[in-house]
Amino acid sequence: MDALRLSPSRVNDFTNCPQLYKYRAILNLPEKISLDAERGKLVHAVLEDLFELPRSDRDRQHAISILPEAWQKQLKEKPELAELVTSNQEWMDRATALLQTYFTLEDPTSFDSTYRELHLEKNFTEEIYLHGYVDRLDVAPTGEVRIVDYKTGKAPKPGWEEKALFQLRVYALLYWRNEGVLPRLLQLLYLGDGKTVKSSPTEKELEATERILKNIGNEILTAIDTDFFPTKKSRLCDWCSFKEICPAHN
Repeated sequence: MDALRLSPSRVNDFTNCPQLYKYRAILNLPEKISLDAERGKLVHAVLEDLFELPRSDRDRQHAISILPEAWQKQLKEKPELAELVTSNQEWMDRATALLQTYFTLEDPTSFDSTYRELHLEKNFTEEIYLHGYVDRLDVAPTGEVRIVDYKTGKAPKPGWEEKALFQLRVYALLYWRNEGVLPRLLQLLYLGDGKTVKSSPTEKELEATERILKNIGNEILTAIDTDFFPTKKSRLCDWCSFKEICPAHN
């Protein structure tokens, strides 16, 4: 059997609902297009292109000027979006608002980004391969590493920050294990409400994250061997593309 491909999103699927993991990762069933997710991709693309510009050009006007071309590129790759977006003006206005919020959270003219959409990967065991794509990874001239992730939704409620930071801890773990450098800062930028969640990871925290990942990986391997993927009903079911065929709802 090929090594299990594990990523933060697939780990999240399995912990939220093993049956969801089966639909997505094992059966590869098609899903309904999420306009929220597609809007997020559009804003991410603009911010990625923004850092290709000289520092002096990384302002709100240039970001907004990039938006129409990025949207046309997205439509070309996924033409069905044209029918789902009922108001192009509203769509662009909402994307513009998210970009405007970004500039209240940091000043992109004050630093250079080292990597965008960086792919990190590592074989954890012979059976588990871990990987993920980092929105942005910045290496300061002094060597400190910052891992940044853009979120187009709202920040988590108090008490839920740790769950939100798990994804970035996975990226920090991969970078640490591959490069031998412990990232100094993990940063989630929430463009939906202009809030930021930060954390400075420790070796102890990343070692704990590694144990969690290996345990979940082994649970998935067992589920695959036994074909046992129990359902886990929650409020997330209302947004699930597979609700109509899920045993928990039929």
